Amino acid sequence: MKQISPTIAFLFCLAACSPESAGAPETAPGSANESAAPSPPAPAPSPSAPVEAPPAAKMLALEGLGVLRIGEAVPAGSGWAARGAQISDECRTISAPDFPGIYAIVEDDNVRRITVGQRSDVTLIEGIGVGASEAEVRAAFPGFRESPHKYVGAPAKYLTAPNAAGGDPALRFEIGEDGKVSLIHVGTMPVLDYVEGCA
Repeated sequence: MKQISPTIAFLFCLAACSPESAGAPETAPGSANESAAPSPPAPAPSPSAPVEAPPAAKMLALEGLGVLRIGEAVPAGSGWAARGAQISDECRTISAPDFPGIYAIVEDDNVRRITVGQRSDVTLIEGIGVGASEAEVRAAFPGFRESPHKYVGAPAKYLTAPNAAGGDPALRFEIGEDGKVSLIHVGTMPVLDYVEGCA
């Protein structure tokens, strides 16, 4: 009987031990023996959250400020009331302890104008508030008509919305000698144009 050479015996042994010849099942997908599939790319970071608008109580709009609405009566229990001497019963100015630096003009029992002054941190939704530059105002509100200030020398001026005479609430800025916003008014004509409270 012929003797099998050690080399051939070794090759037979290798063949017998391989999974293919032993009928071993293929590795199941997802098993630990499967080579790891490349992981999907990480999702792009979400854009940063937009800057939140100031709360309604701190934002002046054409409609008004908080519960105080242009063209409507002063809400009962709101804290807005006449304080100090008044010119007449037909026209009065009101203020509220929670809104320093702000007053409103009431005519015929309805709010006709709200004015934001030096001590206030209330702004428009555009971010414009007292202390903003004239350039910032013109960039946010192009087309506003310019008129000279009644009491302060140039470059002080008034910048008024072009649609102010239309009867709807409109916006008016007072620019001081330093070129910055000193007062912001929202209201209806002719009260929007008043230069001294009720006059």
